[in-house]
Amino acid sequence: MKQKFAFLFSLLLLTSVLVNKSQAQELLTLEDAVKIALENNYDIKLSNNDLRIDKNNVNLANAGILPAVTGNLTNNNSIQNSRQVRADGEVQERNNARSSNLNYGVGLTWTVFDGFGMFARYDRLQEFQKLGEANLQLTVLARVADVITNYFALVQQQQQLEANLKAIDISRFRIKTAQNRFVIGKAARLEVLNAQVDLNTDTTNYLRQQDLYRNTQIALNELLARDVNALFKVADTVIIDNNLTLAEMSERALQQNPALQAALVSRRIAELDLKQVRANRFPRIGLNTGYNFNQSQTALGFATQNTGRGFTYGVTASVNIFNGFLQRRNEQNAEINIDNAQLNLGKINQSIKAQLAGAFQTYNTNLSLLKMETRNQQIAQQNLDITLEKFRLGSIAPIELREAQLNLVAAQVRLSNAMYQAKLAEISLKEIAGNINL
Repeated sequence: MKQKFAFLFSLLLLTSVLVNKSQAQELLTLEDAVKIALENNYDIKLSNNDLRIDKNNVNLANAGILPAVTGNLTNNNSIQNSRQVRADGEVQERNNARSSNLNYGVGLTWTVFDGFGMFARYDRLQEFQKLGEANLQLTVLARVADVITNYFALVQQQQQLEANLKAIDISRFRIKTAQNRFVIGKAARLEVLNAQVDLNTDTTNYLRQQDLYRNTQIALNELLARDVNALFKVADTVIIDNNLTLAEMSERALQQNPALQAALVSRRIAELDLKQVRANRFPRIGLNTGYNFNQSQTALGFATQNTGRGFTYGVTASVNIFNGFLQRRNEQNAEINIDNAQLNLGKINQSIKAQLAGAFQTYNTNLSLLKMETRNQQIAQQNLDITLEKFRLGSIAPIELREAQLNLVAAQVRLSNAMYQAKLAEISLKEIAGNINL
């Protein structure tokens, strides 16, 4: 008997420590959690760096519009044994004859016309920047949704912990009452033992719920890219936006959904690819100019030194006359890619409509369930209050109190689950619409 009470005391002590530890933790608001994620989350940082690269690529030089200026230097030297026979029969020989050739200068090349392909390339680079912005928005929405989901999972689990603590308090009251009855001879030892077993069960449930709560804390810390062992509390309420309409969400999705925006950009890129391919049908005209210095020295020959310097300039032009029908094939493939991009846009649009319809149905169902579970929890609480009063008066058996106790815990758990699922449905709708507000 003493061992049982010792075990019971250790469980109660552990529960008290966990409760006090939870009360000492700092409160993390949803706004702070989202702010930390936007600053620290690795996926968001990686996507933002990809966008920075896309922005850097949008320049005239990368599109081939600006001229290219290059400097060059060549200096060749040689040592040779040479023998030279002139037209008049004179022979000249020189051993270890040194010769050198020095050439340096600056050159400029500029493609001034390529069938407007350079302008198509520049527009294409701008569209890739827009695609990067859409991808960043998609990443931000996904990670923010993950943070909110994990946050309210903690809220739900915190509410269930409170329900478990209430069950523990009632079981403690049962043990105290049963012990007093046993002392005065109005109850058997079996009633005390049953109360102890129920308290142990409630404490075990609390510890398992505490373990789930801690693991969810770790998962949220991972999303926030901070110390995974950081301890914190979350808000104890869930505010649900129950005024969402399918028409409003559909209109927002058409304007803001990042996947849909990315599909629109991809179609524009495919159109610019065709424009760039067609540019190969036109002549390609370029200008070139430069300034060069050339000096050569040789130990054998009519001229031992030759020097030249000055400007060079010219025009180059080329046109594709026939390349084995590759031009026609490339244009046909580009047109097919435009068709594919249009089909993909229609597919994504249809998918978004289906997601919205399904999410909105789930949203309405969970709002209805929330109302019902709220009422059930109120009824279960009233039932327990009445049962507790009868138990104090000794007019009902302990098993009836245990049943009312379990009914309340179950009702509170269902209510917290209904709140959580309704919040998830709201987040899902807003994520599909492309705008999650807090």
